[in-house]
Amino acid sequence: MPSEKITEADVRHVAYLSRLEFSADEIQRFTHDLNNILLYVGKLAELDTSQVEPTSHSLKMQNVFRDDEVRPSLTNDQALANAPEREGPFFKVPQIIQEP
Repeated sequence: MPSEKITEADVRHVAYLSRLEFSADEIQRFTHDLNNILLYVGKLAELDTSQVEPTSHSLKMQNVFRDDEVRPSLTNDQALANAPEREGPFFKVPQIIQEP
């Protein structure tokens, strides 16, 4: 097996940056799994794809677009008609961000 490209220190560093905590066994398992993924991708990189046409989708896709048409929109009162709570011309929702 070639030398490992990802070390346990790398996994610990990414976990720290992600604010995740892992046991020593999990760190070892992630290190092993990530290195196996890199080995697999490395094998794919060995393939000659010079004769393969680049694609963005495996199936042909065709988007159907319609012309933009100016149409009347809802009034503020119509938009807020079924709102459980409103404050002036706005929807009122519970505060989710705490101020310091």
